[in-house]
Amino acid sequence: MTLVFIYGLPATGKLTVAQELERMTGYKLFHNHLAVDLLLSVFEFGSESFVRLREEIWLSVFEQACRDCLPGLIFTFAPEATVRASFVGDVLQTVLKAGGQVRFFELTCPLPELKQRIESLSRREFGKLASVRVFEQLLSDGAFDPFPMPPPELTIDTSQCTPPEAAARIARQLELTVR
Repeated sequence: MTLVFIYGLPATGKLTVAQELERMTGYKLFHNHLAVDLLLSVFEFGSESFVRLREEIWLSVFEQACRDCLPGLIFTFAPEATVRASFVGDVLQTVLKAGGQVRFFELTCPLPELKQRIESLSRREFGKLASVRVFEQLLSDGAFDPFPMPPPELTIDTSQCTPPEAAARIARQLELTVR
C-alpha cells in the first residue's frame, strides 16, 4: 500500500487536491479532519485524550489499509503544535512494518493568498480554521512549525495551478494511470 501523505499549512488546498487525486486514481481519501471531527464531539481540541486518540486512529487506519492490501491511501495533514513530534516517525514505522510505503508531497501557497482562502465557506463546512486573525496569531506563535517534515518528493504552489493540475502532477510523480 502506498500512503500518499499530502501536507502543508491550512488553506493550501490539501483536501481539494486530495479529492481530485482520489477521483483520478481511485485511491481512498482519509483526510485528517475525519478523526478530528469525530473526537471533537467528545474531547477538547488539543487535550491529552484528543491528541492521543487522534494519532491512534490515524495510525490504525494506515496499518489496516496496508493489511487489507489497498493499493493506495491519500492522507492530508497540517503540521501543528498539537501533533506529537514523534507522529511522522510513527507513521513511517507503522506503514513500513505493515509492508507499505509513504510518499510525501507538500502544498504551498503565498501568505496573502492563504489569508484570502482561510475564510472561505468550504473551510467552515469542514470545521477547519476559518479566521484570518486566529491564523495570524497561530502563525506568529509558531503553531505550524512544531517539527520538521520529511523532504517532499514534490512541492506544489497551489496559487500557480488548479487543483486538478496539482493532483495530476502528484499522480504523475507516483507513476499512476489517471482515470
